[in-house]
Amino acid sequence: MERAARVLTGTRPRPLPALVLALTLVAGGFAAWTGQDWYRAAHDDRAAYAAQRDEALAAGEQAVQNLNTLDHRDVERGLDLWESSTTGELHDQLASGRKEFTEQVKAAKTVTTARVLSGAVTELDDRAGRARVLVALRVTVRASDGARTDKDSRMLGELTRTAGRWKLSALGQAPVGGAPAG
Repeated sequence: MERAARVLTGTRPRPLPALVLALTLVAGGFAAWTGQDWYRAAHDDRAAYAAQRDEALAAGEQAVQNLNTLDHRDVERGLDLWESSTTGELHDQLASGRKEFTEQVKAAKTVTTARVLSGAVTELDDRAGRARVLVALRVTVRASDGARTDKDSRMLGELTRTAGRWKLSALGQAPVGGAPAG
């Protein structure tokens, strides 16, 4: 009887090492699965595309706001901001007409400020470095006599990436209601 008791106690499985082994395997599997998930997310092109879209939108909204804001008391600074926000043909047009425009704004003695209400990227070609944005803004014009006029406007802008930075290359009014785009 004593011998039978020794044989049974010697072959009894130990639950603690088996549990540790099982938990180690589960933890290792979980780590491998999450590591693979993290790697896929870190190397996903969609994240980079979304970042470019957000960057283009922010630059587009700021540039449209800049081009709709001008103070007759500091026209040069305002026009410098216009030029730094633009590129291409739009930039050339602003630079070439700067002197005449300065004279017109100083004579009118107006202060124009713009506030972006909302914006969206309507097109993005990240590889070519081109984007289009639609920006809704409220433009406030204050005349020298103190009269104030608010106007809501929708603008379509084209952006071009230059030296890693998005700049406005074209700007126009968005068609309203049933008006055809021209």
